[in-house]
Amino acid sequence: MTYSITLIAGDGIGPEVTSAAREVLDASGVDLEWQDAPAGLGALESGGDPLPEATVAAVRAADATLKGPTTTPSGKGFRSINVALRQKLTLYANFRPARSLPGIETRFNDVDLIVIRENTEGLYSGLEHTVVEGVVESLRIITAKASERIARFAFQTAQRQNRKRVTCVHKANILKLSDGLFLDSCRKVAQEFPDVEFEDCIVDAAAMKLVSNPHQFDVLVMENLFGDILSDLTSGLVGGLGVTPSANVGDGMAVFEAVHGSAPDIAGQGIANPTALILSGVLMLRYLGEKEAADRVETAIRSVLATGDVLTGDLGGKATTREYTDAVLAQIA
Repeated sequence: MTYSITLIAGDGIGPEVTSAAREVLDASGVDLEWQDAPAGLGALESGGDPLPEATVAAVRAADATLKGPTTTPSGKGFRSINVALRQKLTLYANFRPARSLPGIETRFNDVDLIVIRENTEGLYSGLEHTVVEGVVESLRIITAKASERIARFAFQTAQRQNRKRVTCVHKANILKLSDGLFLDSCRKVAQEFPDVEFEDCIVDAAAMKLVSNPHQFDVLVMENLFGDILSDLTSGLVGGLGVTPSANVGDGMAVFEAVHGSAPDIAGQGIANPTALILSGVLMLRYLGEKEAADRVETAIRSVLATGDVLTGDLGGKATTREYTDAVLAQIA
């Protein structure tokens, strides 16, 4: 079977890591038909639009999309391409696994958990305005529909992956209406899945527990802002954003991306680490139902990391992107 894949190279090191990921995924044995689509700062400079409608249409039409990092200006300029894509295409679920990798020294061993983040509302709804000079108001939107939808996604993920527990992370003790609604929605959906244990945890307590003993968690589900923060925290538990994958999933559409920055300071030097995007490609292959190919690629990555002979600079080695990619390809072969 041939799969149609939209490829968004992105900005900075994006073209380098997407090229490496594409090469590795092509070696997996799955027939992937790639279509390039622009987005980000480069798209703005070349065509006047950081997220062209043609790119949105290409994502909508594809079987899946693989996306490199895009630049997001702070405090001014265009809005995040990631946020815009999620809202335009209702990619309501962000899926961020954090799993320990061989050869990467971290404080904890054998971490294996998943953060499920609601992607379309909360403070990221982008509803802000200036009330008076020096006073800005932002609206945090929480709905029962979106809350139940993401809770159901979390429980279905737990069932599919034989996970035992779902933890709802919230601040309902203070935000009694908004987070109260989110927590109540999770409790309601939990009744549909009696074989999966359910618990809830206040977000600040969850942060403390994650850095003291992450093994007590399995699947965590939370609203947008909390998910943005804690998914980066869990990435830090296993080596950082350079080695952790991400997926944004909606009904019949999905975008798989590296969530690290575009790193313009090293762009074009051929030293970027493509691990996060390759592993995001592994998630993409699993989404497409190509489990054996996904396992081959993941095993190759883990073998290269375990050996430790060919690592990029951020992992303590001296390998170029090309050398690292070739090492992964050799393991697949």
